[in-house]
Amino acid sequence: MTTALAQPAAEIATSWLIDPAHSNVEFSVRHLMISSVKGRFGDISGAVKIDPANPVATLVDVTLKTASIDTRQEQRDAHLRSPDFFDAEKWPTIEFRGTRVEGDTDSEFRLFGDLTIRDVTRPIVLDVTKEGEGTDPWGNYRTAFSATAKLNRTDFGLTYNQALETGGVLVGEDIKISVDVELTAVKN
Repeated sequence: MTTALAQPAAEIATSWLIDPAHSNVEFSVRHLMISSVKGRFGDISGAVKIDPANPVATLVDVTLKTASIDTRQEQRDAHLRSPDFFDAEKWPTIEFRGTRVEGDTDSEFRLFGDLTIRDVTRPIVLDVTKEGEGTDPWGNYRTAFSATAKLNRTDFGLTYNQALETGGVLVGEDIKISVDVELTAVKN
């Protein structure tokens, strides 16, 4: 097991902030059982803390604003913000708390944590790939990761659906998650 950050990054910082301008959380769900609808959350924030003595205990804290959902169709987005789905007024955020990693964090690994949507928290595992690291033109040290996961939306209380006359349902239950995140080292 290597640290989550290769040298010299581990010497630079143990705390990192998500760069929202260079990070993206997307999802895909089946529609009418024949195609997929894709969307994203435009408002993402969070931090990563690494314990140099125990890198497998890396802590990841990510927040998505539910009102920032964007599927490129305003009427659908308004419905997704409504009590039928995310209920953005009552539950304005989706929270992920990563608590443990397994594997080689300098290449591919698994990130274990808890995902909270609405008032339901469930464990989730993300398959993560380290994409690279380096110093930007302004002297900030950065690292980037991509991740994927799959979840069942009904496990989180997102149960709205409509039966189709031809059989099946309007919205699939399985959600594919795709994450690209760039982190900036917090200078000590």
